[in-house]
Amino acid sequence: MPTFDFKQLDVFSGVSLKGNPLAVVLGADSLTDQQMADFANWTNLSETTFLLAPRDPRADYRVRIFTTLKELPFAGHPTLGSCHAWLQSGGVPKGEEIIQECEIGLVRVRRQGAELAFIAPPLLRTGPVEAPLLERVRLGLGLAPEAIVRSQWVDNGAGWLAVMLGQRDQVLALQPDFSQLHGLAIGVIAPCDPARDEVDSHFEVRAFIAGDGVQEDPATGSLNAGVAQWLLAEGLAPARYVVSQGTVIGRAGRIHVERQGDEIWVGGAVAACIEGRVQL
Repeated sequence: MPTFDFKQLDVFSGVSLKGNPLAVVLGADSLTDQQMADFANWTNLSETTFLLAPRDPRADYRVRIFTTLKELPFAGHPTLGSCHAWLQSGGVPKGEEIIQECEIGLVRVRRQGAELAFIAPPLLRTGPVEAPLLERVRLGLGLAPEAIVRSQWVDNGAGWLAVMLGQRDQVLALQPDFSQLHGLAIGVIAPCDPARDEVDSHFEVRAFIAGDGVQEDPATGSLNAGVAQWLLAEGLAPARYVVSQGTVIGRAGRIHVERQGDEIWVGGAVAACIEGRVQL
């Protein structure tokens, strides 16, 4: 049975066990779609990635991203974790930036000191969430009618919609009824009050994927990339800000967002947890 280099990483945290875990299989060109799907299901993580030789000559490597149930065209923390694994395994980019190929296309990644950041991909769907769906979301989240102050589609491939609440403690108190939210990917965000909340972030985020193997994501790059495009376009966030995520489930994810000209970069730290080989 063939063996492959394998890494398990923690993304959006410089400390192991406090971010969003990711399994990465390197040199996975010989694996079939079914083998990838089976291994991703077995790891039981929110995402598992497989690194392959690029098909596009502009790319440094190609990645395929799987949840326990399906393949994704793009996801944020798998982008940073996969790039980290590729670099740590001796990958040398063709240019100053690293170019990742995935199902959504080419994604630029850059090094920011000890951290990595990816450029927010274009939104596939935007605009306000439709009233009937928003009411379903409100009921599933157990919120009062006036609790949601804004909503927006922020879908860049994972189907995200986002709702904004007024205060951080409202986000932390949520206990969703996932039976009412099946099939939805929902981000909930609220601004932080430095004096009251005593946190080092500007916003608190929670990400719910009803019906997926992991119903709350600890730290979500794709969601925060989409939310950043929404907030910055409407003047609801400064050009550089920090998001805290995973608080309720014992994590300490920190996602750094920065607008530079017309580009939005989403980044954070990556910590290596496990390295070895896997038989597949």
